[in-house]
Amino acid sequence: MTEIQADQVLDCSGMLCPMPVVKTTRAIKQLQVGQVLKLIATDPGAPPDMAAWSRQTGNEILAQTEEDGKFIFYIKRVK
Repeated sequence: MTEIQADQVLDCSGMLCPMPVVKTTRAIKQLQVGQVLKLIATDPGAPPDMAAWSRQTGNEILAQTEEDGKFIFYIKRVK
């Protein structure tokens, strides 16, 4: 897999729902359409929360991985 280049990194480690979603919403609004946000979260609820957030906002999750208990998302601002 090719490494996705992130334009901004948001580390929400240690934060519980709804903070990763709230902070992602704020951060994505700072990016230009087409730019990518790398989100790091430790909340086990993050994968379903971010999937729902993506459906609701229309922003695209390009990739999602789990490494050492951290969930890493690459989110592209679509609109």
